[in-house]
Amino acid sequence: MRTVEEIKAAIEAAVPDAGVTLVMNPSPAAQHSLLLQPEKAVAVATFLRDSPELAFDYLSNVTGVDWLDKEIAEKVKVTKSVTKTVDGVEQTVDETVEETQKRVEPGYLEAVYHLYSVALKDGPLVIRMRTANRTDKIEMPSLTPVWRGAEFQEREVFDLYGIVFAGHPDLRRILMWDGFKDHPMRKDYVEPDDFEYEPTAHDEVLKRAQERQASRD
Repeated sequence: MRTVEEIKAAIEAAVPDAGVTLVMNPSPAAQHSLLLQPEKAVAVATFLRDSPELAFDYLSNVTGVDWLDKEIAEKVKVTKSVTKTVDGVEQTVDETVEETQKRVEPGYLEAVYHLYSVALKDGPLVIRMRTANRTDKIEMPSLTPVWRGAEFQEREVFDLYGIVFAGHPDLRRILMWDGFKDHPMRKDYVEPDDFEYEPTAHDEVLKRAQERQASRD
């Protein structure tokens, strides 16, 4: 099998401005992956499938990942004006001090695809795409036109995580019912205190509802 670095180089040679990023996996498995830019993803996927040297003709699975907003603390050096008394005289001088500053890195949703080459007995190759955020920019291109096996699996990711796959031939819920709100696999998903099909809370649902009501009081 070609290394993921070699595959990345082949993509960049074949697809202009592909913008592929190598995502390292520090675990013992060391299953590194390639992050695709959404605007180039279909072209890259088509190349991976059609290239005789790669021939990734089989998509085994598609999964979703939810990455929440992350607060990052960084130490930075800043220059401040301070007043000091020198020989009985107050002076304003500039001093460089180190401060801890916090910033929030926006979260995003991710779709991860595992590819194999049946023809060359090769794989897996892991490719992924990310949304701009978790709220109003949650769209990415469907890869169903490239690998038909993505159809039901992208529907599942849409249903459970909320990623909107542009160009999907039949994007609708596959596990939850049509009127269901929210996406159950998101990390901040909160189960309701009752359910449409079982509107009277009881057992664990009743206990959860009582605890939530107590926290509001």
